[in-house]
Amino acid sequence: MTEQKTRKFFIETYGCQMNFSDSEIVASILTKQGFEASTEVETADIVLLNTCSIREHAEERVRKRLHYFRSLKKKKPGLTIGLLGCMAERTKTALMEEEQLLDLIAGPDSYRHLPGLLEQARSGKKAIDIILSADETYADISPVRLDSGGVSAFISIMRGCENFCSYCVVPYARGVERSRDPESVIRESKDLFSKGFREITLLGQNVNSYEWLAGLERVNFPLLLQRIAAIDLRLRVRFATSHPKDLSPELIETIADHPNICKAIHLPVQSGSNAVLDKMNRKYTREEYLGKIRAIRSRIPGCAISTDIITGFCGETEADHQQTIELMKEASFDYAFTFKYSERPQTLAAERYTDDVPAEVKERRLREIISLQQELSSASNHRDIGETFETLIEGESKRSDKNFYGRNSQNKVLVFPKTSQEPGEYVMVKVKRATSATLIGEAV
Repeated sequence: MTEQKTRKFFIETYGCQMNFSDSEIVASILTKQGFEASTEVETADIVLLNTCSIREHAEERVRKRLHYFRSLKKKKPGLTIGLLGCMAERTKTALMEEEQLLDLIAGPDSYRHLPGLLEQARSGKKAIDIILSADETYADISPVRLDSGGVSAFISIMRGCENFCSYCVVPYARGVERSRDPESVIRESKDLFSKGFREITLLGQNVNSYEWLAGLERVNFPLLLQRIAAIDLRLRVRFATSHPKDLSPELIETIADHPNICKAIHLPVQSGSNAVLDKMNRKYTREEYLGKIRAIRSRIPGCAISTDIITGFCGETEADHQQTIELMKEASFDYAFTFKYSERPQTLAAERYTDDVPAEVKERRLREIISLQQELSSASNHRDIGETFETLIEGESKRSDKNFYGRNSQNKVLVFPKTSQEPGEYVMVKVKRATSATLIGEAV
């Protein structure tokens, strides 16, 4: 009897950190069922695209990539191609009909069913599972860590979103909010630390709305952070992404009181205009947001603050745009992810508002926002010249094998000559010079 060949899978991930974490969960599920991970798409029997629908550009990238896989499938007729994640949930069967080459579609709550879906696809049947769950958190699955270098890892602590920002597809693609049992998060954190990981990032669509209720026990996000930080002072703790409405004084105090909770907060503002924020259904005002920034700066000196900004949202005027510019200056963001608004089907904005800001105006406003942020980032980094930071070595610099790179608590990248330490160890680095993206220094 001939021994059956082990089928190899390759996962290509698009979008946010949450998707990367999901890919690690998928890899764990498949390897436990006897599949083997492949690092090269050409050697795989199964190709899975873990997708994002938050912005139109992300979906366009996936569609372009599918054209390549079409040619690959002609060379390997037995190749199974599957679509996972938000795009799978949002487009459902339409994409399978449009692209033809897809054999499998699985939404973000269907990953446990992947082995069965793959067998179904192998038998020649189209396999689809896009049912959203009200309780799936994958809390019992120990993810296979992909491309981490054994230093940093992601832990998903909650799934779903109930904010219903008018431009966003996430509530429809990922379902209702549900939080993991805190004990499962702490066990995973301890396990990672025992294996040599020295930094974890807690993930969720709205991570600071985490809440676990069981009988008389209530664990909110600040309490969860405290319990993870108590594992060991050598374990750094980060988190993403925070919604401004849920950034509480208790959370700010928790960050301030624990040296190994990183002094970096990602706080998406999206717009500096109250009129636009109201249309976006963001549930806070410009004044409230800036109040949170002042509270962070006051209680956590030196804390880095990054943000997301969308320009050209429905009805945005030049005055609205200028209010965003002024807010950026007042907040003095260390870094920003900036985007032009692109209408997403099935969202509240698509149903209620007209995407009426001309493309050339969006482009010009985006250029102005990027230019200002480059100035702010450069100024932030240049203020660090002469300062010394505890830096977690992540690996060898891509530009020179003579240098290490790492990050400080503020999530800034430092490049410095190699020392006797190894990746995963801490070193004190004094900053000698800076660019808008990187701090350059030497170990002291």
